[in-house]
Amino acid sequence: MNKYINLIKNSYSDYWNYLKNSVLMELNWENYFYGLIIISLAVWSLEILFPWRKNQSIIRKDFWLDTFYMFFNFFLLNLIILIALSNSAAEIFNDILRVVGLSIANFQLFDINEFPLAIRLFVFFIIIDFVQWFTHTLLHKYEFLWSFHKVHHSVKEMGFAAHLRYHWMEPIVYNSMKYIPLAIMGGFTAQDVALVHFFNIAIGHLNHANINWDYGFLKYILNNPKMHIWHHAKELPKERKNGVNFGITLSIWDYLFKTNYIPHSGRDIEIGFKGDENFPKNFLKQELYPFGKKD
Repeated sequence: MNKYINLIKNSYSDYWNYLKNSVLMELNWENYFYGLIIISLAVWSLEILFPWRKNQSIIRKDFWLDTFYMFFNFFLLNLIILIALSNSAAEIFNDILRVVGLSIANFQLFDINEFPLAIRLFVFFIIIDFVQWFTHTLLHKYEFLWSFHKVHHSVKEMGFAAHLRYHWMEPIVYNSMKYIPLAIMGGFTAQDVALVHFFNIAIGHLNHANINWDYGFLKYILNNPKMHIWHHAKELPKERKNGVNFGITLSIWDYLFKTNYIPHSGRDIEIGFKGDENFPKNFLKQELYPFGKKD
């Protein structure tokens, strides 16, 4: 028991030191704090310069709520619970494996750090993106998971900050699904994770931004604003009731598995979900929504 108590304590202290060093600019590759700010300001500038929906305000509906969500989900959530919970769950899993004479190394098929940098980044990125795409389909398929994912779909005007409006349970689901694939790949460096993560943040921001882009022929590979707007569409055909365009960074999975859907320009479509007019409007009530009584 003392081992887990110390693990939890160290998780809090280590992440607090990381966050403090981030703000004080004492980190290099892994400084997600300023990385998020720089990417957000860059994409917001593109929204201002090249707006798709020209009648949409620069400070759009729920802009400040989504900005709070960005920093809460990216940093405060980790500090409050996520890092300690993740480290504890990993240690418990390792202890269970040891009881049956196994270790996480038994799941390792290859050591990704033995690959050249470009191949290492590519393999890491592709595997993680596919796992996230598949996890995203589950969030729409099962009512229990959808009740958490509704927070993200409660956005009524799209903008870059909507990217990180999500319930705190979502990263728990995503990280759980990524655990075994990461174990299969072996270790990976903080620089590798940072490079992939910053790219994913940039594409995710652009997907939600008020920008008239689809990247030309690259739209069949990369998710984009003109595709992702349909993922948030309030009205979809009955045969698409479980959602469309589930890509996180890559769109290719949707084209491969026939979940792509772009019937026409989605510039002016209504976004949200059926009954969203009754969905809570403030942060705390949205966080508590999945645990309350549903109509």
